[in-house]
Amino acid sequence: MTNPSDTRAIELDGHRLSVADVVTTARARGRQDLRLADDAVLAMEDSLRLRHKLLEEGTPVYGVTTGFGDSADRHISAEKAARLQHNLVRYHLNGVGPVADGDVVRATMLIRANSLARGASAVRPEVVELLLRCVEHDIVPQVPELGSLGASGDLVPLSYVAAALLGEVEVRHRGELRPSAEALAAEGLTPLALEPKEGLALINGTSFTAAFAALAHSDAAELAFVADLCTALTCEALRGNASHFHPFVHDAKPHRGQRTSAALVRALLDGSRLTSSYEEIVDRSQSLGGRGFVRQAEKVQDKYSVRCAPHVNGVLRDTLDWVGPWLTTEINSSTDNPLFSSEDELVHHGGNFYAGHVGQAMDSLKVAVANVADLLDRQLALVVDEKFNRGLPANLAATPEDDREAGLEHGFKGMQIAASAVTAEILKTSAPASVFSRSTEAHNQDKVSMGTIAARDARTIVELTRKVCAIHLVALAQAVDLRGADLAGPAARRAHAAIREVSPFVGADRRLDHDIAAVEQLITSGRLRAAVAVEAPVQP
Repeated sequence: MTNPSDTRAIELDGHRLSVADVVTTARARGRQDLRLADDAVLAMEDSLRLRHKLLEEGTPVYGVTTGFGDSADRHISAEKAARLQHNLVRYHLNGVGPVADGDVVRATMLIRANSLARGASAVRPEVVELLLRCVEHDIVPQVPELGSLGASGDLVPLSYVAAALLGEVEVRHRGELRPSAEALAAEGLTPLALEPKEGLALINGTSFTAAFAALAHSDAAELAFVADLCTALTCEALRGNASHFHPFVHDAKPHRGQRTSAALVRALLDGSRLTSSYEEIVDRSQSLGGRGFVRQAEKVQDKYSVRCAPHVNGVLRDTLDWVGPWLTTEINSSTDNPLFSSEDELVHHGGNFYAGHVGQAMDSLKVAVANVADLLDRQLALVVDEKFNRGLPANLAATPEDDREAGLEHGFKGMQIAASAVTAEILKTSAPASVFSRSTEAHNQDKVSMGTIAARDARTIVELTRKVCAIHLVALAQAVDLRGADLAGPAARRAHAAIREVSPFVGADRRLDHDIAAVEQLITSGRLRAAVAVEAPVQP
């Protein structure tokens, strides 16, 4: 998990920003040193000179001396070019829905600044500098989540970022909601007066989409670890067959993610006295004779949700591996239109605002995470069901001292229902967004990426899956206690102890929503992973 307390300086040049840098800055909440590289300043100044030259020559440039979209054939005089940019920002201030989380907006501003720092957008360095100062001083525009098609860029949400730089909308400044003009003044910053092309450069890009994507990618990587931990604890709870994770099996189908998950589960189960190998199962069965083998046969192979867990979580791991480079490319790209080449003194009109790669990546990521949520929900169903949990009490209810009290306590019955309900929400949200293109703006934008919706969906699915993990872990801690925590492997005991610090044993029916929230915080903070202190061995 990215450490939000990492406050090393990040220098932007449009080429070297990492996804980890984005996540760190987003979650630093103003405790970050951000700088614009000298090379970036020179590149920006070169494209500015070209912009001035084209304006002086009267060369038609989309969005600079023309209207926007289907109004591209309308000429705008050089004298009105700056006013055109302000109008562009203002007429896109029509977002709806919940306000985006501050982490998302901080990530958005950083990515937008880096995109402009490449020097192909014909904006002044002052524009980028003001974006960076807003991030540093935790001036966070209030950006509605809904309204972007993911092409022509994130016009609506990014217009709120641009308008904040103009001093025209509300921001949250160090926790307080106030007009952006006041927040800027409080930090000694002056609102922008846009020059030609600058409004378009600020809002015509994929930065809002990429912000959601970067955060979802980081959080999904943490879930990959937690899912393997849940699988190991499930194997402990069900007295499962650890041979399902043997290297021979997974080397025979050598997907890297699958092999990584299997190797981590093996490491987590090391030293367990609750699980058995296939050879141990056979030895015990044969010592009991043929009849004993029948009695033990169910243990030769565990259910798919345990046995095939590396094949499910491995897909998530491999998806994370290819999504990461796509996102790195996206956040280090010029994603507006038109672009200015100072080398050949030409302006190029294209479609880099189209968030197709991010949309496809997020549709894939959300399906991979949804499958993991479904896997964990099925594991939990086995653990609480006395028909399948190999001797644990029904619903993991603690055994009453008085048999006459049997049936009064229901243990984790409600928890399993909750996990399945949340999983259903996840599966419903996992439908691909990128195929739902809508033609807009008089058919100028007749094919759009829907990348923003895909990225927001991925965020939602990751957040909900974390809740499924938390529910499952509370139940698994109960199951390990009922089996005998001292029989579990060292890594499982460390996980159990970390959970027990925030979620006590359930000896009688009680509310468990606070336990779920506390364990979820263990996951998001990275404390659970640190407590377990076992990492996946690197697979070639």
